[in-house]
Amino acid sequence: MSAGSRPREGSPAPSGGASLVEVALPIPLRRTFNYRLQGSVPPPGCRLRVPFRGRTMVGWSVGAGREVRGLREVIELLDPEPLLGAELWDLARWVAKYYVAPLGMVLRAVFPGALTRPSGARGGAPGRSLVRIRREIGTLEELEEVFGRAVRQREAYEMLVAAGGQMPLAALLEAGFSRSVIGGLEGRGAAEIVPDAIGPDPLLGHFAATEEAHEPTLAQRRVLGRLTEARAGTYLLHGVTGSGKTLVYIELVRRVLEGGGGAVVLVPEISLTPQTVGRFRQALGETVAVLHSGLSPIERAQAWQQLGAGAKRVAIGARSAVFAPLREIGAVVVDEEHDGSYKQGDTPRYNARDVAVVRAKQAGALCLLGSATPSLESWANASSGKYEMLTLPDRVGGGSLPRVRVVDLRSAVPRRRSPGSGGRGAPERGREREGLSRTRAPAHILSPPLVQAMEMRLERGEQTILLLNRRGYSTFALCESCGGVGECADCSVAMTLHRARRRLVCHHCGCSEDPPERCPHCGAPEISYGGLGTEQVERVVVETFPGARVVRMDVDTTRGRWSHGEMLERVRRHRVDVLLGTQMIAKGLDFPRVTLVGVVNADIGLHLPDFRSCERTFQLLSQVAGRAGRSSLPGEVLIQSYMPDHYVVRATVAHDYLGFAERELGARREPPYPPHRRMARVLLSSPVRGDALGAAESLHEWLAPRRPNDLQVIGPAPAPIERLKSRFRWHLLLRGGAPEIGRALEAVATDFRPPGGDVRISLDRDPMHLM
Repeated sequence: MSAGSRPREGSPAPSGGASLVEVALPIPLRRTFNYRLQGSVPPPGCRLRVPFRGRTMVGWSVGAGREVRGLREVIELLDPEPLLGAELWDLARWVAKYYVAPLGMVLRAVFPGALTRPSGARGGAPGRSLVRIRREIGTLEELEEVFGRAVRQREAYEMLVAAGGQMPLAALLEAGFSRSVIGGLEGRGAAEIVPDAIGPDPLLGHFAATEEAHEPTLAQRRVLGRLTEARAGTYLLHGVTGSGKTLVYIELVRRVLEGGGGAVVLVPEISLTPQTVGRFRQALGETVAVLHSGLSPIERAQAWQQLGAGAKRVAIGARSAVFAPLREIGAVVVDEEHDGSYKQGDTPRYNARDVAVVRAKQAGALCLLGSATPSLESWANASSGKYEMLTLPDRVGGGSLPRVRVVDLRSAVPRRRSPGSGGRGAPERGREREGLSRTRAPAHILSPPLVQAMEMRLERGEQTILLLNRRGYSTFALCESCGGVGECADCSVAMTLHRARRRLVCHHCGCSEDPPERCPHCGAPEISYGGLGTEQVERVVVETFPGARVVRMDVDTTRGRWSHGEMLERVRRHRVDVLLGTQMIAKGLDFPRVTLVGVVNADIGLHLPDFRSCERTFQLLSQVAGRAGRSSLPGEVLIQSYMPDHYVVRATVAHDYLGFAERELGARREPPYPPHRRMARVLLSSPVRGDALGAAESLHEWLAPRRPNDLQVIGPAPAPIERLKSRFRWHLLLRGGAPEIGRALEAVATDFRPPGGDVRISLDRDPMHLM
């Protein structure tokens, strides 16, 4: 029996040796299914392989079933005893209830993928074949060079990358790739076919020790003393950037291990995992396991099973690591607890931070939430006494927070002239025979003060980080004749130019096309490209500083399995002078020779139609500013903005989280937004605009007589991105108390039937964005 499993006996089989079992399946239906099973009813949580609508699926036993017409037989009972302990099973049931999600979908999120696929549910038996990446192809330029016109081979390779580096051969064949395509990958040295077997720890050699061990400071010892004394409860650790929060996490986990317990440590993104895992492994040894999507399915299953068996006692990873099957959990740590990536984007739409709080409470364990810029929900909980506040107000080692200056782009660069009129800052126009647009860069990419500051760091052998939270080269294509903007055929968003690929790409659905020779609306040849992305900034930096070693870190350059860690290791070894990237470089990184941070455009995201836009912008600016001056070398931050007097920018300059929180909480008081009131979003979508609108209006009418007086229904209205992946989207917002919202969502999920044809309903409780 796995650790913490319930000592339950299966229900006795009826005469004839067969039982009826209730099974939860990973499908978007809020119901369970009944099957006939030879033998006793297995305990809840055991996996079964069952037939369902012409295919085979892996489901989970919920309990004894009932006799219904057309019962089918269970194909195989995979687990004589549940792999989940009682505590984790109860947590899955809570997630399903709170987020109004099918239990089977929740359990699919809890288990590693290799244990939920019918072809691999036994965890990867020897003798089955895997296709595994043999050659890391890290950039889009390299992909073009390697595969050229071999489109299907490139698609197969990209599917392997998306799967974490390897997939069962059968899965690739089922996806429509022929053996000749897979053979072509082998011939190019890009992939190989190997036996499917669980091998040694896949992380060995990837996470070396990163720094010398440090003794806790007086402030850190005080925090640890309180946590050790408490042993349970939820704590918010508000520490400025560089204050040593990670050391507190490590020492807390060490004490939990010494007491015989286990711990979960959540980090928001895979890019943060290499440094964090390196520090934990350096301090705690091989008891640390990593759970994140970058592992192959077999490796993830291996780590998951080691945690369940007690061979590993510390789980570190991103969002789904909150479900690690640990023995005797003693602490759950959530680093950068404010980060939006803890929120799952599809069903079940859980927030791992909130699930971590519930898991620790159910297990009688301690939950520690840490951030330099806490979410306003956590800040309000700590201010009200629901959580206990702990603080680290100063940087370790006597260092000081970096000096922050604002470059007013309104006066730092010439005014942009109208499209097509030429001049500095005008969109790039037309396409040359061998390439795309002319290479004239907008003047506001690197202002003179930022260029001077970068020159100074290059002369001194120090490092610079540049942030622009927008990838690609140019963010839109504009016809100068009719004013038309090139939109995605399936989404109501502009296509982004990726210059190296010579493609326009939709960042929402992935659709791509060649840049047009002429306007598709009026036929005019005057096509300009405007807007700014990291690819364009990289080009300007290289042209401005020809001798600088520049690395760009965004989704396009980190497709390889270990690309994040390899890039960050180059920065750590001072083989990089300028690290440029999107928000993935803004938090959790600690490089002593980074003394300058430049924010290319601080205004991106500031005025999105979302009540959290100011909070997210402040957190991003504050976090990236905190990467500078983390050693004895003083740091400096230059923020380029067209809105230098905005309170978000002013609070960042002053390192004033308290002032920002007070201002933002006041702005959300009336009308009431979280954390003052709870919120949920109901999104209705359809390929037909009228059906989506009609369903949203019908839901509003259906809710009117059923809602309590203190539940407010806002809308319906089109979503800010009205069309996404060929579906039109309308939404309603529910605002009120937690019980009222829960009952309303349950009623919608159970009883509401939208009119029209293909209409889908998505329920998002405690949404992190409204796009």
